[in-house]
Amino acid sequence: MLTAKQQQLLLFIQKRLSDNGVSPSFDEMKDALGLKSKSGVHRLINALEERGFIRRMANRARALEILKMPDNQTVEKAKESNVIAPTFGQQHKKPSKPQQDYGVEIPLHGRIAAGTPIEALENRDSFVSIPPHMLGRGNCYALEVSGDSMIELGILDGDTVVIESADTAHDGEVVVALVDREEATLKTLRRNGQFIELVPANREYSTQVLEAGRVQVQGRLVGLLRQYH
Repeated sequence: MLTAKQQQLLLFIQKRLSDNGVSPSFDEMKDALGLKSKSGVHRLINALEERGFIRRMANRARALEILKMPDNQTVEKAKESNVIAPTFGQQHKKPSKPQQDYGVEIPLHGRIAAGTPIEALENRDSFVSIPPHMLGRGNCYALEVSGDSMIELGILDGDTVVIESADTAHDGEVVVALVDREEATLKTLRRNGQFIELVPANREYSTQVLEAGRVQVQGRLVGLLRQYH
């Protein structure tokens, strides 16, 4: 089973090959995945090659060949999916056959909005279906996005985000953070000494700088669903 980043990279390579027959450069892959350096891309490429999903073609620069897709997914199905992998880059092309039923159901807790703790959002009668590869290592739940504070990562108002339950996260990960046990927000986490910075992805918004004890991580972003109308 591929990790979310491996799956994301495989789909990105497949799309570029399908669009113009040319593999993306390592810089393009780094930017598409939101990585800080090309070393991360090299590790993902090596992992995909070891698992038999891709092959590097000898004596040709930037030449990659996709050998298979995960879970018997065809190339055509990968192109048409309305699932946006965790780069959350915006996709403007409407899929010809949006797929609604992915077979794995997780709780849909409601809309993530200021002033509402995650626990208060829980609705045990509401669920959303997601692809199996989006499941994290722990329990997952879904939230509907309210607002535009993360639009520069392609996370739009009305999107549904898939969250892996967790009480910690690495710098640079998008998390559900509970501030003062009252306000739940979806932001990029960054540590700065004794402080936690909650960074929006919209230049119209300011970064929140809070004492570490005021911030409780409630989950990490692992996937995103978008409904096309």
